[in-house]
Amino acid sequence: MVLCLHGGRNLHLTSRASSTKTSMASTIDSDILLGVEPTHTTMSFPVPDATTSFWRTQLHELDTSRSTEEIPAEVDIVVIGAGYSGASIVHHLLKHSRVSGRDVSIAILEAREACSGATGRNGGHLKPDPYYRAAGALEKYGKEAAEEVASFEARQVKEIQKLVEDENIDCDFVVTRATDVCLYEAAKRDLKRGLDKLRQAGISTASEVFYSDERSAEGVSGIKGAQGCFTYTAGLVWPYKLVLHLLGKAVAAGVNLQTTTPVTHKWSVNTSRGSIQTSKVICASNAYTSALLAEFKEKIVPVRGICSRIVVPGNAHPPLLSNSYILRLSPSEYDYLIPRADGSIVVGGARRDYFKELDQWYNNADDSKLIEPAKNYFDGYMQRHFRGWEDSGAYTDKIWTVIMGYSSDGFPFVGQVPGKVGQLICAGFSGNGMPQIFLSAKAVAQMALEQVEVQNTELPRLYWTSQERLDSKTNVTLEGWRASHGREVGPKL
Repeated sequence: MVLCLHGGRNLHLTSRASSTKTSMASTIDSDILLGVEPTHTTMSFPVPDATTSFWRTQLHELDTSRSTEEIPAEVDIVVIGAGYSGASIVHHLLKHSRVSGRDVSIAILEAREACSGATGRNGGHLKPDPYYRAAGALEKYGKEAAEEVASFEARQVKEIQKLVEDENIDCDFVVTRATDVCLYEAAKRDLKRGLDKLRQAGISTASEVFYSDERSAEGVSGIKGAQGCFTYTAGLVWPYKLVLHLLGKAVAAGVNLQTTTPVTHKWSVNTSRGSIQTSKVICASNAYTSALLAEFKEKIVPVRGICSRIVVPGNAHPPLLSNSYILRLSPSEYDYLIPRADGSIVVGGARRDYFKELDQWYNNADDSKLIEPAKNYFDGYMQRHFRGWEDSGAYTDKIWTVIMGYSSDGFPFVGQVPGKVGQLICAGFSGNGMPQIFLSAKAVAQMALEQVEVQNTELPRLYWTSQERLDSKTNVTLEGWRASHGREVGPKL
């Protein structure tokens, strides 16, 4: 698909679909050959032949679906992206539409398969951050901003739990505890200091965090060498199944879903499938945002990560894990992990083996290849870190690449795109979208359907998309990396 701006209140979308992965790539190339000026030098489009994540091993019938042979000529709202953001936005649009009694026509456009981006490749966490990011927000932006950010994430565990229970969604959702383990002294000291400041300021989520010092951290966490750990409420989920449930419900309600139909450019391109005319476009394409909206070129950057599934032989009986984990191994290295009901473990991270080389991960949207230096990182992982797993025989069953959209200031961009009437965005979740997206999508739906101003939604002010944020030269990812001599950057949850 191609986003075309022709002035006035209406936006126009013209499309060139790709029926195969190969043709998707050639479509993008032909746009350049046709003389269409690219939005910037590095066009962050989805690539063909992506590595297969564990979550995408049981595909839904809508995975490559097109609701109609031809794309609709006109709809009220076009949503670009059929991942967690896009599916959640449409869920809330339909909900608001039913309540208001107003019919709304919606089309969802997806470059590849449904839920084939960050959500379909993540670590299975639904892990709000009740203290780490909030401590930074408290110091830089003040108490109200810190409370908004922390409580907004915390609420989403209950929101998703209610959604799953109300609609009986089969997505392996579990409410559990996250265990944030510090394996070096500075992390424990700094995180504890930040937590204490939040408690002193009366930030509501801080009271939900339980801290264990070096005397008990290893016993509480089961992690060898733990110097401190923090636990708090979180969730586990099969993300693909959650998203496809939402998409299935939307399609049943009349939403037109068009997968393998990439939006390839900001300007007009002649296409083979016709065009869509609409008054509102919602960009929910996360890491690929800047390929469509040039103003986000340096504001939302594609970042590669790596994730795996670890299994144990059938005759092995290692200690049962019930919590999810973050392992903080050094200032530049952290891993994330969830146990699954089938006994397998999903682990991501591996920064130790690739993070020094910027081109391996920063501004890199290629998930068709593994991050080569890190592909063996997860071998023997459980034996290295978890007490009682030494003789488990645990081994790496599957490994894949994930593309995340990292924002320039660490907070997502949500709401009206400045100076672009009818364009909205919900993207840039910096690898932690699961506890931010669902209620962000609710705010976007209110803005799109009911013309609600962003300040009248529940959206934290630090998420608001403003010209000031677009003009800022801040880049927290690169600043952190450079601060450590171009070799290390502090963990971003």
